Amino acid sequence: MLTIKDLLTIQSIDGIKIIAGEQGINNVISIVNIMENPDAFDWLSSNELLLSTGYIFKDNPELQNKIIKELAEINCSGLVIKMHRYFDQIPQNMIDHANKYGLPLLALPFEYTLSKVIAIINEKASGRYDLLNRKTLDMHNALFRIALEGGGLDRIASELSETINNPILILDQDWHLLHYTEIWHNPIPLDSCLTLIKNRPVFTRDFTESIPRNISQIKKSIKRIYHAKDDEIKCRILPVAVANHIYGYIVVWQTVWELTEFDYIVLEQASTIVALERIKAREIEEVKLKIRQDFFDDLLTGKITSADSLQTLCDLHGLQSSYMYFCMVINIEPVELENLEDIIDRKYELDRIAKKCVDLVYDHSSKAPGEVTCFYRNNRIIILIGQNEQKPVVSASEAKQFANELYSALVDKIKKTLFFIGVGRQYKNIASLHKSFSEAHEAIRLMQKFNSKGDVSHFDDYSVYHFLDSNIKDIELEDFFLKRLGKLYEHDQEFGTSLMVTLDNYFLYNQNVSEAAKTMFIHRNTFIYRIEKIKEILNMDLKNSEELLQIQLALKIGKLLHKE
Repeated sequence: MLTIKDLLTIQSIDGIKIIAGEQGINNVISIVNIMENPDAFDWLSSNELLLSTGYIFKDNPELQNKIIKELAEINCSGLVIKMHRYFDQIPQNMIDHANKYGLPLLALPFEYTLSKVIAIINEKASGRYDLLNRKTLDMHNALFRIALEGGGLDRIASELSETINNPILILDQDWHLLHYTEIWHNPIPLDSCLTLIKNRPVFTRDFTESIPRNISQIKKSIKRIYHAKDDEIKCRILPVAVANHIYGYIVVWQTVWELTEFDYIVLEQASTIVALERIKAREIEEVKLKIRQDFFDDLLTGKITSADSLQTLCDLHGLQSSYMYFCMVINIEPVELENLEDIIDRKYELDRIAKKCVDLVYDHSSKAPGEVTCFYRNNRIIILIGQNEQKPVVSASEAKQFANELYSALVDKIKKTLFFIGVGRQYKNIASLHKSFSEAHEAIRLMQKFNSKGDVSHFDDYSVYHFLDSNIKDIELEDFFLKRLGKLYEHDQEFGTSLMVTLDNYFLYNQNVSEAAKTMFIHRNTFIYRIEKIKEILNMDLKNSEELLQIQLALKIGKLLHKE
């Protein structure tokens, strides 16, 4: 075991001497490295001896002090500065800080190259690696055995926390809590600073956003300070990753014990084991999700015809087969998604938005007229709302009220995204849910045909349009429209009038001239004049019920054909 004290006695680097921080003279040296990068703190480890010419901090006292403090906090062995390259003498402020933090600060004679010093020290320290390797191999085997025995994250976390003598948290890739392990003598308990609810965010956004997202930028565990109330807690963060994919993070709440070199190696081994656990859990979850998705797909397409099978599957997936259900579909159209060229990036972003939408739906589920089940498929959120059969049927207006509340929340929380919400009818048994799903889809399709800016509609709002569009050929619709309203449409096109709009509002307000005129911001007499002009062009008195029905149908056909 090589220490700073031993280093001073090595004859092949005669002349090296300790300038400050002598209280750390028994610090163990496990590895030697060159530090010529001011951003290297994230990649340093315990018991590491740093060599430097001093170039990076030669004119910066603030950085000099910071380096001493950071190296001491990481438990580095010491800092060796090659003299007479950039420093004729070591600055007093560095000496003061080294004495304050107990970090050995050494001066290396000019004639030694840094690479030669590294070779000499590594040769002397090599014997210690055998012992360290045996210890780390034993720890790796212990952790691997836990994984093979199906111990899960709780046993892995417990073993790891006990080994490094600090509380730890295991988080997923979105920084949501998976598991945590506390230590009884922790002076700053986890629950005094953090909200420890599974599958919920634990740390503040400022804290998590300071962590590099790219796995190539996190080579080893990195240090961050978490500010909580009056405390500053030192945390070591290690990614749980395979190849270039991050599956989560291990966070060490370093409040009990300073980490040693062995602890850092154990953390890296644990991250690999946790990554395997996360992959296994994801595979299991994906199988469950696939089974669940297949059930909902069959349910929403009407493929489940057996009442017994439906009862069993509903019980398995948390639906009440005796409830009355209706379906609501939210179509998501991110405005800026087309800017992402990579198809994987687009899917990832769409999934992220869809998950956020599902969370918002559940946040507002207490306002729904029934029990909510929500999931997503690509760019569509599907909401099933079930209600006890003893209660009154949910009206179209009640269903739309809930949909409008969701729409407002989505628009408020998720920017630069268009939302179309279609609502199907309520049916008395779940076997007919596929009809409501189809109606919700149709409401969205027809909405998009008339409106490109997002909206909410119940199927009943478009039932006539659905009948016309689904059952009659376009050429027949065109012929019907031209025979009833062709002259009026041509008059608008030729003279730039708005008689078609006037007629539409006339029927929309049940032939109430005053209300229709107010909507169009024109005088009542002007509106009456236009109606008379319409009667003249169409050669109709607009009193015959059969004529009125045909005119109203022609107006709806005109909207389907975009002749407005």
